[in-house]
Amino acid sequence: MPDETSLYDLPLVTIRRVAVTDMDNNVYLVTSKDSGAQVLIDAAGGIRKIHRMLEASANDASERTRLSLIITTHSHHDHIRALRELVDETGVRTAAGAADASAITGQTGIKPDVLLKNRDIVAVEGFDLTVIHLRGHTPGSVALAYVPTDGATHLFTGDSLFPGGVGSTNQDAERFASLFADVTSRIFDVYSDDTVVHPGHGQPTTLGTERPHLAEWEQRGW
Repeated sequence: MPDETSLYDLPLVTIRRVAVTDMDNNVYLVTSKDSGAQVLIDAAGGIRKIHRMLEASANDASERTRLSLIITTHSHHDHIRALRELVDETGVRTAAGAADASAITGQTGIKPDVLLKNRDIVAVEGFDLTVIHLRGHTPGSVALAYVPTDGATHLFTGDSLFPGGVGSTNQDAERFASLFADVTSRIFDVYSDDTVVHPGHGQPTTLGTERPHLAEWEQRGW
């Protein structure tokens, strides 16, 4: 995979992705074409690749691009390996699910500036992201929805939803039930089939592709 991949060139924003580390973690960058404000989702590692993606995004906006916020979808180590370094370099504010904040601080020394709760709106100049709390992979896992006024919704789901199933709950039946219920009621029951899912690892999918398999996922328990 190239270091920088322009996944979607939408009317108001550009979405870029770079895959980093031996775990194929996705780092996403959403840029407002109008203001140049940017949100980076999961500083998972590969700081040089992140730098190159930020540099490549300079042409994604009519104004000078600037990193406004880093959002961490959950507290697992492979999603925060570059967080400390990127914050030290840029001084940018950070955000994470409230229930994962202490775990992120314990691993990185970074205390999230913004504690996210279900249905919060993260507003930067030029676009909004809606927070979806998905309990089970970790206590504070969040997904983020970009809902344009026209066109498909884009969901950044961290490790809570992938092509082929929900994220790992370590064979814990209670955690699986929680995650499956949240993914069903807060994602599949809310967003349409053309919604694009950008997972924490691997390739994108759509809700329409995954929806027919919900009963299968529930029955197998993972």
